Amino acid sequence: MPAGGCGDERGAAPLNAVPPRRAAPGPGRGALSAAQLGQPRLLRSAGFRFAVLFAALFATAFVALVAVLWWATAGALVRQADAAIRADAIALTERWRDAGRPGLIEAIEERLAVDVQNESIYLLVEREGGRRLAGNLDRMPPADPPDAAWWRTRVLHDGVQAVARLHRVELGGLLLVIGRDETERQQLQQLLTEGVIWASSAVIVFAISGAWLLRLVLQHRMRPTFVTIAAIAGGNLGSRVAVSGRDDEFDHLATVMNRMLDRIGTLMAGVRGVSDAIAHDLRTPIARARAKLEEALAGADGGAAPDAEALRAAIEQGIADLDNISRIFQALLRIAEAEAGARRAAFAPFDLPAVLADAAEIYEATAEARGQRLTTDLPDRLDVVGDRDLLLQAVANLLDNAIKFAPPGGTVTLTARPSSGARTWVEIAVTDDGPGLAPEDRVHAGERFFRADKARGTPGSGLGLSLVQAVANLHGGELRLEDARPEAENRGLRAVLVLPLR
Repeated sequence: MPAGGCGDERGAAPLNAVPPRRAAPGPGRGALSAAQLGQPRLLRSAGFRFAVLFAALFATAFVALVAVLWWATAGALVRQADAAIRADAIALTERWRDAGRPGLIEAIEERLAVDVQNESIYLLVEREGGRRLAGNLDRMPPADPPDAAWWRTRVLHDGVQAVARLHRVELGGLLLVIGRDETERQQLQQLLTEGVIWASSAVIVFAISGAWLLRLVLQHRMRPTFVTIAAIAGGNLGSRVAVSGRDDEFDHLATVMNRMLDRIGTLMAGVRGVSDAIAHDLRTPIARARAKLEEALAGADGGAAPDAEALRAAIEQGIADLDNISRIFQALLRIAEAEAGARRAAFAPFDLPAVLADAAEIYEATAEARGQRLTTDLPDRLDVVGDRDLLLQAVANLLDNAIKFAPPGGTVTLTARPSSGARTWVEIAVTDDGPGLAPEDRVHAGERFFRADKARGTPGSGLGLSLVQAVANLHGGELRLEDARPEAENRGLRAVLVLPLR
């Protein structure tokens, strides 16, 4: 049998293989509470940062809304006033060109006569001397700078003080000032400003309140996770994160964490079980080797010449027991390498039927010695990618188990065939006509050191199928155990190693 093939899996595990779970330490036995671990400081809290981000986004949205509102109201009024002044200036310039100074004066007086709302402002003066010719202003308003074409200043027209938007046009030796009273626009602007101030105050209050509420909600939703982690840090490995049932991101996080904790618990229980099983299984060969050596030593100490045959038998038994112990540890190392994925770097394409033929050739002589027949049904060529040595070891373990439990005169069959579907697989099956494996034992067949009751009288350590299971997982496949002949008294066992072709 190749190194690492450590017997069958068909048996009940030793009574102490998986010890009962220890009680989790309570609050008085070293468990750390959430209060003992402490909450993060405010400025370091993720909830506080999310709250600040929420407030900043809220404030940014409000500023954008105010800017759009201002542009659509006060800004629109300014643009309309400028457009009206510019159109009026163009019309008066055309009138001056057509009718000269008298026509321009007449046009200004007509416009003032029809200005019911008293918003229009006109002033026509001579460039030299500044003599007033027409308009509703007493004198030229000051401009900053003096030669500015557009400006805003306070004026007195028709006996009323007002803020006006003014535009100056030079027409030969004349200066024409056209403007609009902005008193109503300023009142609207002041009203909008007050509304923005009050709305900003409300926005600040709502932003702070919303940020604080968001922080509280995040802390509340994260508290079960925090409490569970604190309990686990204190030694209570049975604690799990509560799921609210809302099926949101926090529930998904809790579900994944609980699966992770379940997996960790299973691995830890497996480690404890493996440790106890190793101690149990190694105790017998070590004790037997020690007894044989002590017996030989006692015979030599008796003064008589030591029996060479007895001494040789003791030494051979000790060597056999030590070899068995070495095989157990070698199998455990192979299983650990496969489960950790350390052998994935050795993956390479190879011809699977050639490897299966080598395994069949190794065990053909063993089957003949037991009066059995080993047959194969393999394709001519089937390329797979994987670890050739591990797959050879896995198939060897399956053949060793089948030959061990097949009756004299029985048949062991090794087959391989591809199966097509959504993904292309290859099924490697080893079938025997032995007593088979009970359904309740198949659930535990891949566990380390598990041996069914029917396997108690056969040699082995219960690591063979554990290695096969680890090799299947390493290659992204699975191991299936099923009855070879469900209707027969000896149902036999069909072990199927399913692997992806690519």
